[in-house]
Formats: sequence, structure tokens, C-alpha cells
Amino acid sequence: MECVNIFVVGLSHKTAPVELRERVSLGESEVRHVLTQLRESRTVLESVVVSTCNRLEVYGLGPSARAGSDFVLDVVAKATGVERGTLWRHAYVRQGEEAVRHGMRVACGLDSVVFGETQILGQMREAYQWALEEGATGSVMNRMFREIIHVGKRAQTETTIGREAVSVSYAAVQLARKVLGDLSGKQVAVVGAGHMASLAARHFAAQKPQSLLILNRTVARAEVLAAEVGGEARALEEEGLRQALAQADVLLTAIGRGRPVITRSMVADALASRRGRPIVVLDIAVPRDVEAEASQFASVYLYDVDDLEGVVAANLEERARQEEAVEAMIDEGVAAFSQWLTEQEVVPVIAALHQRGEAIEREVMASLLRKLPHLGEREQKVIHKHMMSIVHQLLREPVKNVKEMALQSGNPAYAETLAALFGLEPAALGGRVRVELERGAETPGGAHAQPAFSQG
Repeated sequence: MECVNIFVVGLSHKTAPVELRERVSLGESEVRHVLTQLRESRTVLESVVVSTCNRLEVYGLGPSARAGSDFVLDVVAKATGVERGTLWRHAYVRQGEEAVRHGMRVACGLDSVVFGETQILGQMREAYQWALEEGATGSVMNRMFREIIHVGKRAQTETTIGREAVSVSYAAVQLARKVLGDLSGKQVAVVGAGHMASLAARHFAAQKPQSLLILNRTVARAEVLAAEVGGEARALEEEGLRQALAQADVLLTAIGRGRPVITRSMVADALASRRGRPIVVLDIAVPRDVEAEASQFASVYLYDVDDLEGVVAANLEERARQEEAVEAMIDEGVAAFSQWLTEQEVVPVIAALHQRGEAIEREVMASLLRKLPHLGEREQKVIHKHMMSIVHQLLREPVKNVKEMALQSGNPAYAETLAALFGLEPAALGGRVRVELERGAETPGGAHAQPAFSQG
């Protein structure tokens, strides 16, 4: 029996710098080219290529996980112009059950830059569709990716894994939405262009506001951030800040100069032209950028970093609970896929066994007709029916028991024992292939460690 192995080899934001990820990011035509190269080899029998801005992963099936990973990186190196050694230094390889589990974690957003994000599921679905269209998948990858996508859907619909703010910047966006609702028609201003302000600007941009203004002392930095988030950049001056207070629905500031850049009087002046329209002011700077007295106005919703960190702490606890629920779904998905693999080894033996029984019935029936040529059509049908009933009754319990024992133990050797007992020839089993799904440890790219399970 031929043994084959499931593996995934890839680079992601956890192992490779953005400069390298940019070079290996593949468009649709390049993904299809790589799929064709893999399909035409004997080293990778089935494959799916997932390429996003934060990861390039190739899920494969082949006689050897190590040889398959080597070949995949050779193909990627030729397609991207990146040296193979560079790819290996930043690559990871997972094998067997860990490869399947990794795919499910990715689809659920547990391995994403933004924890629990939902876009990756659509990207994996698209990658699978491209592989299908290129004829790069077979029964194993088809079943595996359907299970991966199913688990990803469950994580999105049955938990809130991606809906809780676990960074101060995202918590700020969440609070703004709680006060104002949908931000798609709102005007947003971000004061600052440092790390925290940039994160917040990206989160706000994802809400598709009517406008997004970046104010910063260094206009060049503001322009870079504004270009990234699709906003407008201006110099941070008092007049521009007053105008932002008068117009914006949400204003976030993250400078921390050591003295307030927004005073109570500035807010009071801005409210005169707002005609009661509320404003959410999010001060995530330490020291604070906004005078605390600015919160005294009824239409001003002022939150500082302590307020936001309280939201983060509460949401971290909830996220841990949701992550546990998602991991349980992944366990179920891995178990379902493992059971399916076991069934695929047992089914050919059972089918061959039934075919053997039917062949014996035909031989006996032919012999009987030679000895009793006077039997009419009706009598022949009755005899045939009862003989087939005997065959099925004889096989029912052995077949039922071998399926149950194989599934309970995860070892399809029971099917081989049954085949031997009934004298089935190997040719009758249709060239069975065993997919090894033992746990395989992560293999760093440069280590070339031996896979932890059988290679055919």
C-alpha cells in the first residue's frame, strides 16, 4: 500500500518581514501558474495555494512531506525571483494532523494579524476554488478544504471571536461605534501619526467613514498615513485643530506632549457651531492630550486611555472564552476529517468484499442452471433473491464490525485483516493509498528535520 502525507509550507507575518512578504505575494495568474507546476510533478499530488498580503502557504499531498516542501519552495523561488535559501530561512512546515489543524486555525482568523478577522476565510475559499479550476486537487484536498471552510464558517457564525476589541486603538473605534452607531457616514479626525494613531486610523478606515483627516506636526508623515488609509493630511496647527473639533463626529488624539493640545475652551468654541451635534473625543495619549474639563459638556463624549483599557481587559476575557470555543470546533473538524480518511481505506475493502460475494452468487447460479435447465424465469428470480440475501446476511456483521473497529481505533488494519480472511486479491482493492495523519511537529525551514511520521 502506498503511503502519502499532508503538509503545509509557508511564510507569514509571524516568520517573514514585510519586505519579503511583498516579494512572494502572488496574484491570481501567478497562483494558477504555481498550481500548474505542482500538478505536473510527481512530488506534490494535490495542492492549494493561499496568497494574501500577510501569508503565502501551500497545502500539499505527496509521498514525502519533506520532498514536497522542498519542491514547493523551488517552484515559489522560480516564480518570485527570491532565493530558495531565503525562503527556507523564513518558512515553516507543518505535517499530518498539525497541517490540517493549522489550516483550520488560519480560516478561523486565529493566526491573523487582526485576531479573529473574517476576510481570510473568503481568501481561503477563493484559493480552493482556483485550485479546483486548475485540476490541482483530488479527493483528499477537496475534503480537507471543505472541512476547513466549514469550521471557519462555524467560528464566524457561532462565536464572537473577531468582534471584541483587544487593543486600545481598536477599543477606541468600538466605543465610537457604541455612541454614534454606524461610522460609514461620519467624519473622523486623527491627531498624530505615530504607532497608536496609525493603528487607530487603519481601524477607522475599515469602517469606511465619510472623511478621515490626519493632523500631524510633520506633514510628510501625515501624508504617508493618509495615503495608506485613503484620507486627507494637514499640518497640526491650532486653527486646523479647532476646525476639526467643529466638524468631526469622532476625534482621536495620540500625541502625549506633556500638556493638553485640546482645552476646555477650544471644545466650548467648537460646540457653538455644532448645534448640539455630539462629538466623541478619544484621548489615547499618555500624558493626556485633552483637558478633563472638556467632558463637562452634555454633547461631548470624552474617553481617556483608562476607559479604553477597561474595555480591552473585559474583552480579553471574553476573547479567551471564544477562542476556547473555536479550538473545540477545530478539534471536531480535525476528528471529522480523520474519520473520513479512515473510512476511505475501509470502503474499498468492503466494496471488494461485496463484489466477491456477488461473483460467487453468479457462479453458483450459473452452475445451478446447468443442472436444472427446466427452471423458469420466476423460479430463477426467487433463487437469485434468496442467494443474495444469504450473501448480505453473511457479510453484514463482519462489515459492520470492521467499520466500527477501524473508526474507533483510527487504524484501518482491521480492513486488511478482513480482506485476508476472505482471500481478496490486492488488485481487487483498486490500488489503495493510505494518508498518514499522525501528529507532525512544526519543522523550521532551515532545519530540514525528518518528518515525524511515515513516508511511503
